[in-house]
Amino acid sequence: MTDFSALLSGRTSWRREIAAPVRAFLRTEAGSSGVLAAAILIALLWANLAPGMYDDFWRTELSIGLGNDVLRLDLREWINSGLMTLFFLVVGLEARREFDLGDLRDRSRFVLPLAAGVTGMILPVLIYLAFNAGGEGAHGWGVAMSTDTALALGLLALVGRGVPDRVRVFLLTVFVVDDLLALLVIAVVYSENIALKPLALALLSFAAVVVLAVLRVRKAWAYVVLGVLTWAALLTSGVDPVVAGLAIGLTASAYSPGREELEQATGLFRLFREQPTPELARSATVGLTATISPNERLQYLYHPWTSYLIVPLFGLANAGIPIDLDFLGQAYTSPITLGILVGYVVGKPVAVTVVSWLLTRFSGGRYRPQVGWAAVLGSGTIAGIGFTVSLLIATIAFEGPLLAEAKLGLLSAVVVASVLTWLVFRAAKLLSPPKKALALLGDAEMLVDLIDPVDPERDHIRGPETASVTLVEYGDFECPYCGMAETVVRDLLRDDDLRYVWRHLPLSDVHPRAQIAAEVSEAAAAQGAFWEMHDRLLANQENLQPKDLLRYAEELGLDQERLHEEVKRHVAAARVAQDIESADLSGVSGTPTFFINGQRHYGAYDVETLKAAIKVARARAKISR
Repeated sequence: MTDFSALLSGRTSWRREIAAPVRAFLRTEAGSSGVLAAAILIALLWANLAPGMYDDFWRTELSIGLGNDVLRLDLREWINSGLMTLFFLVVGLEARREFDLGDLRDRSRFVLPLAAGVTGMILPVLIYLAFNAGGEGAHGWGVAMSTDTALALGLLALVGRGVPDRVRVFLLTVFVVDDLLALLVIAVVYSENIALKPLALALLSFAAVVVLAVLRVRKAWAYVVLGVLTWAALLTSGVDPVVAGLAIGLTASAYSPGREELEQATGLFRLFREQPTPELARSATVGLTATISPNERLQYLYHPWTSYLIVPLFGLANAGIPIDLDFLGQAYTSPITLGILVGYVVGKPVAVTVVSWLLTRFSGGRYRPQVGWAAVLGSGTIAGIGFTVSLLIATIAFEGPLLAEAKLGLLSAVVVASVLTWLVFRAAKLLSPPKKALALLGDAEMLVDLIDPVDPERDHIRGPETASVTLVEYGDFECPYCGMAETVVRDLLRDDDLRYVWRHLPLSDVHPRAQIAAEVSEAAAAQGAFWEMHDRLLANQENLQPKDLLRYAEELGLDQERLHEEVKRHVAAARVAQDIESADLSGVSGTPTFFINGQRHYGAYDVETLKAAIKVARARAKISR
């Protein structure tokens, strides 16, 4: 039996969802964190039960040759320098998406994440150097600076249950800076014996990638060839090649397609439907793919692989260290272990919280965190989890016993940071509801996704005008998902502090009777019966022929002749077009699409999901009053 809530995440679209909500990213990371944790546990067991076998296996060489040219790396190097390039490609894609479509599209909102991210790297490094200055571990200062955003988000889902998505988004926007700068440190500080000719070749290859991206060339093979060439040239030059993944990811733009592109794609599919030939199949495929941004397509392709396979493989290959009481006693007095542990669990939360407070205070609130102060502190404590990039740097900077001490420091920081985060959010939950909302959500003004605000003089509204929460739906009377959502909306309207707004978005290219149904509802509105007709149309989506529409008018006691004449002359076409234009301006891609207090709602629209989102919106509304 199909899960009803799964059906209620469906949407009739001109295209696949382009906005690529951060929530989807968060769900992937949260799920993959369990796989990574299992990989780390297996690595520890393997390294302690069969230490010789563990090391020998990952030192097995794998060679690729072409003529006299042979690339020879051991399995661990293939993972660390090869597969991890794809992981950093995804990091670059996510950073670019945040700039193009996320909160950072308002560039002023990048000031605080940038300051907090940079300080959140510098302070832990200073703490590490305070323990290791002048010692044999000083060169490994880069190990103490980078948050493992993926693992941090996953563990936050476990230790911070019930924490609003907004907190996770704040964490992501702050520490995407962290990942970018950490890769630069690897390239500049932890690269040795740099060969200039291969480096110049790598730069030329990457420049070609940038040119292709600017020109919006869509030949995938060209990017693959240039990407592999860039990676191989960097590997030969002595610069860690994972930098190539990050750089290429940043070139992939994220955008929403225009209405004309979407309708052209629908036209190509219809041509194929009428004449299913290989040529038209290819044309339709290319046309449909062209509506999706390069960023979205690459994330869709690589994100699951990096989250569920590559990063866990990296953990399996690198996290294994032999542990016994003598080693623990020595390591926990080692400046390397202590520097990493204290740097992460003290430096990160202090840096994030203090910088956020200072910027808020001295900017007069112009630059402030988009969450409450408990959430800021909790983001700082969970940022004390450093694994992927830090472990990568550790394998470059250390070897032997020093590497084992660094690994222990990183693993210990994961445990301590998780416990501290649980304590922070547990304390927040003990507050009264108003104080809890303020502590987690804050009072910063949110970006509004709904471009055209609700107008009581023009919009169709159900519920009290004074309600603190407004739910706007862009819908299509022929869309089956809108029909399913209608029962959900009726349940929600039992809430006497909610008003509901319907706006038209007839997708005529896929629903041929949607436009006339929308105009009929507006003709009914002219006779004071919009909602009665609205309900009748959604209840009879399979029967929207002209004779059916006139019958509904008769059943509702409307003037059929007047309604027929107004629809015939398309009197309401301009009114429907206004809603369509507002949908385009707000980046709406299909139906149904919901906005709650002006912010786009992503994901499922079952009763419980929407009620939870409405609850958060109401709490924010009460804070801002």
